Amino acid sequence: MNDILPEQSPVWQYLETTVKDVLAAYGYSEIRMPVVEQTNLFKRSIGEVTDIVEKEMYTFEDRNGESLTLRPEGTASCVRAAEEHGLLFNQMQRFWYQGPMFRYERPQKGRYRQFHQIGVETFGMASSDIDAEVILLSARLWKRLGLLDSVTLQLNSLGSNEARAEYKAALVEYLEQRKDQLDEDSQRRLGSNPLRILDSKEQGTQSLLDGAPVLTDYLDEESAQHFAELRAMLDEAGVKYEINPRLVRGLDYYCKTVFEWVTDKLGAQGTVCAGGRYDGLVKQLGGRPTPAVGFAMGVERLILLLETLDLIPEQLKQPFDLYVAAEHKGIQSKVVLISDQLRDRFPGLRVRIHCGGLKNISQKAQQTGAPIVLLLKETDNQSLCGTVWHKNEPEFDLTGEQIEAAIAKIWQS
Repeated sequence: MNDILPEQSPVWQYLETTVKDVLAAYGYSEIRMPVVEQTNLFKRSIGEVTDIVEKEMYTFEDRNGESLTLRPEGTASCVRAAEEHGLLFNQMQRFWYQGPMFRYERPQKGRYRQFHQIGVETFGMASSDIDAEVILLSARLWKRLGLLDSVTLQLNSLGSNEARAEYKAALVEYLEQRKDQLDEDSQRRLGSNPLRILDSKEQGTQSLLDGAPVLTDYLDEESAQHFAELRAMLDEAGVKYEINPRLVRGLDYYCKTVFEWVTDKLGAQGTVCAGGRYDGLVKQLGGRPTPAVGFAMGVERLILLLETLDLIPEQLKQPFDLYVAAEHKGIQSKVVLISDQLRDRFPGLRVRIHCGGLKNISQKAQQTGAPIVLLLKETDNQSLCGTVWHKNEPEFDLTGEQIEAAIAKIWQS
């Protein structure tokens, strides 16, 4: 669980602001859920035989003996909140959320036990156009961040529950005959969650799956049509994708569309965003049947990708535009006043003033990285003047009336 230090915060804010701008353009509304939920919510949604519930959740009893869990993901919490407040039945909703999630897993590059996600969830729309919208939304975000050429969209369809059950039976029959060749984890999943074997990272198991039945061969007619419509919309929008028949979700409430945006820029191929359709979840959690589709992205991994590809805007590396100091203590109050006037005059100008004494002004100014430095002083008749330094200009002395004009010219250039 990591601290986010002041020098890192601007990058987080940049990513969060960019996401908010894109989501606003699509008309999505923010919802904020508590970090702690009843444990049973995740057992019912994620499943008791999954690694998350069995091994990774932070679960504890409160003083009343009630079992509570730090949320390991956001979808179940969002469904619970929407159902609890009457936002789902006979309604169409587009929500987004952000915040920390918690899983006790082995930390690795870009993954932590407290990690942050930004999620999108839509409800009440069963047609393929909303599937296309959430994918186009994510593609627009990658374009805004400069990541579109560094991520690949993988796409698949899980079909209906009946079609998936038929496929699952065929997959189990195929793997049972080769059980001794499976890795230990896949052998365990064979009886509980066989579709997750398709996600195995073991090379031997992946080679074994080359001859396994393919899910798309078992699609029902409605799901096949839904998938064809989605692909046609993506083609028309110019969004490139790969069909990955091994892309699955291990839980029964998922159906039809599943997708992931993956990258190989962080070493081994990694997922930066995963989503899909989960029409069965609301009913599974006690609500009326409600079509739903959404996705979640890992903030830490996205920031790592931006840093790796050197896509952090230069202005974020320079947190201040202007450093203001006084030549002597007697005019320090004027430093405070003039700095505030400059903030009023130039909205967005980031000003830091030199406080705590007059020592090391030059050194402190350099440490901030501010490209403009203003040293205020008084003339013999006590009128205010100043010396201005700019990283691309020699120093020059100005009267009080000229200072604001000079700073405006430098900053706006």
